[in-house]
Amino acid sequence: MKTFTMPGTDIVAPNVLLGLMRIADKTDDEVRELVRTARDSGIDFLDHADVYGNELHGCERRFAEAMQLTPSQRDALTIQTKTGIVGENGPYFDFSYEHIIESVDGSLAALDTDRIDILLLHRPDALVEPEEVARAFDELEAAGKVRAFGVSNHTPRQIDLLRKYVRQPIVANQLQLSITHSPIIAQGVSANMADEEQSVTLDGGGILDYCRLNDITVQAWSPFQAGFFNGVFLGNEKYPELNAVIDRLAAAYGVPPIAIATAWITRHPAQMQVVLGTTSPERVAGAAQGSDLRLSRAEWYDLFRAAGKLVP
Repeated sequence: MKTFTMPGTDIVAPNVLLGLMRIADKTDDEVRELVRTARDSGIDFLDHADVYGNELHGCERRFAEAMQLTPSQRDALTIQTKTGIVGENGPYFDFSYEHIIESVDGSLAALDTDRIDILLLHRPDALVEPEEVARAFDELEAAGKVRAFGVSNHTPRQIDLLRKYVRQPIVANQLQLSITHSPIIAQGVSANMADEEQSVTLDGGGILDYCRLNDITVQAWSPFQAGFFNGVFLGNEKYPELNAVIDRLAAAYGVPPIAIATAWITRHPAQMQVVLGTTSPERVAGAAQGSDLRLSRAEWYDLFRAAGKLVP
């Protein structure tokens, strides 16, 4: 498993992490097996959010109840969670000082831990007052409740607005990315091609290059989804050409197809992290094999082309 020190932190992180948004109804044994498989594969970075689960902090609480971590076991993990989406009477978004503080205190209690390693603002709040975000971040950092801060699904200008007031570095931006859902890459490849829909950029565009320029780690969520929660592309009959290439490369490298889908993201020099959302230990172990697999340029572009995203 490849690791790197996340810029702006002292956190040594793997380039594949385990998302735990679907564990609300899993048994203790199922949760422990999932996390154990991830750990055995070199994944010691776990991704949560306060809204994951059947109730507020549901998956965070389910994780803590199942794992019953000792202090040393907790120290061996990087735990990330998110705040900002309000499910009750919503959904809507809330980056107010009061909501951020309340949410983090709720996450700390649910996770049964004394600190969050990384806190992400979960989807942009159109009514954000960055001075309030800065006040919350300062208080959480001073109290030792949060070690580092980031965002999710934010554009360059939205990050710039936060950075005008927030003292701490924005260390991560969690963005949707897969071979078939790749506008953050495809826009750059198709720049200045007016007839190509994927060439259109909004809010300044270039979020991937922006993150690279500003030492912000991109965390790729839904890495195997064909689009926005509409099913995976792996083995999907709607993507015969892409799966033919994936299967060919999987056979050549001696890995399962899911590892090739992981490797397509980790091959990018932006040093991105792949966020796994599966609750299948077998798929976690298979996906993790893509961490160290370095595709050639020709292979990477062959996959991009087969997905219909490479404009000649």
